[in-house]
Amino acid sequence: MSASDSPANRLQALFEGHRLTPTQRRIAHSMVRRAAEVPFLSSVELAELAGVSQPSVTRFAVALGFDGYPALRRHLREVVPAEPAADNGAFNEYQQAVEAEIGNLRHLAELLADPAPVERAGRVLAASRPLLVLGLRAAAPQAFGFAYFAAKVHPDVRLLDEGGSMVQDRIDAAVRAGASALLCFALPRHPREVLDTLAYAREAGLTIVTVADSAFAPVAKYSDLLLPAAVGTGLAFDTACAPMLLGRVLLEALCDGLPDAQARLEEFDARASARGLFVE
Repeated sequence: MSASDSPANRLQALFEGHRLTPTQRRIAHSMVRRAAEVPFLSSVELAELAGVSQPSVTRFAVALGFDGYPALRRHLREVVPAEPAADNGAFNEYQQAVEAEIGNLRHLAELLADPAPVERAGRVLAASRPLLVLGLRAAAPQAFGFAYFAAKVHPDVRLLDEGGSMVQDRIDAAVRAGASALLCFALPRHPREVLDTLAYAREAGLTIVTVADSAFAPVAKYSDLLLPAAVGTGLAFDTACAPMLLGRVLLEALCDGLPDAQARLEEFDARASARGLFVE
């Protein structure tokens, strides 16, 4: 089975084209993350996994066009082949968190088997002068990291890592300067101010590229191009290795869209060497 034909991708295809409620998107997100197990879960077990009620699972199955959850599960057993389950019984809670992140990275690798969405995003971001990068609260470090490196190859990168009324002023200023795109990093819990900011940016005419924890995240309806990368939830605070790596992949695509990217990097290295910026 190829990466593009993985259980997670088959589930994703099943949900596409359906108008799902926030609760139903939560169920779909949980199913994609545990794709290999889902065909063997009862409606009660799936409800517990997604943190919703059992009737919500039934309504979700009906929304997808099935008579009920048993019919959906029979369909899943046909289209989502079983995979060997990993034996995590010997792992402590810290190791389990790492194993879960490894699973998230594998899922990201499956999604990147089709590079077209990332390549398209790279071209959109490279063409924007200036380029806005948004990340609030938990997503602020992801946005900062992207903006830090992007500024070495892109002539004008503007980081938006604080909310409030000022962010709209900064969007207006960027649009007046010629901005055509905004890159948003959106991680749970999703702040309302992120949705408000994206809505404002779209009204201002910006193309929105979003890195989010799920294709069903609340930011999806405000995004022209959404690239999903799951977060880990096994520790007290979520872990975001996959979104961070996806940000680096986007940086690579951005460089591919900037003809002078390599020259800018070489110029930076020369100046850094002359200044003795790094010790190695």
